[in-house]
Amino acid sequence: MKLRIKSSAIRYRLTKTDVEILSKEGVIKEKVNFGDDELVYVLQTTMKDQLSADFKNNIITVYMPEAMLKELADTDKVGFESSDSALHILIEKDFTCLDNVDEDQSDNYPNPLALKVNHEQD
Repeated sequence: MKLRIKSSAIRYRLTKTDVEILSKEGVIKEKVNFGDDELVYVLQTTMKDQLSADFKNNIITVYMPEAMLKELADTDKVGFESSDSALHILIEKDFTCLDNVDEDQSDNYPNPLALKVNHEQD
């Protein structure tokens, strides 16, 4: 799971394995160590019908409705977004990059634009 924060927006990008674990266990968690402290970011399923988030004790928790997770896991849906008060939340599948990057992308979703690029090159 990747985390991106910009201004008042937070985005989680999920690999195939992230979606599988979240579907089975209802929660996934990552952390970043900052010497004596750490930032923890969590994605957790909820029975509520909207994306929401909170931040307490250096833990960012985003809550994703189970129905949204099911649609993300079972369809070609790319992601979901909403605004929780002043915060913009986006959860999306992590696609392989079209450019060469020094990152393991073997667990990412196939990029839908890759097929288009390959057809244009033929």
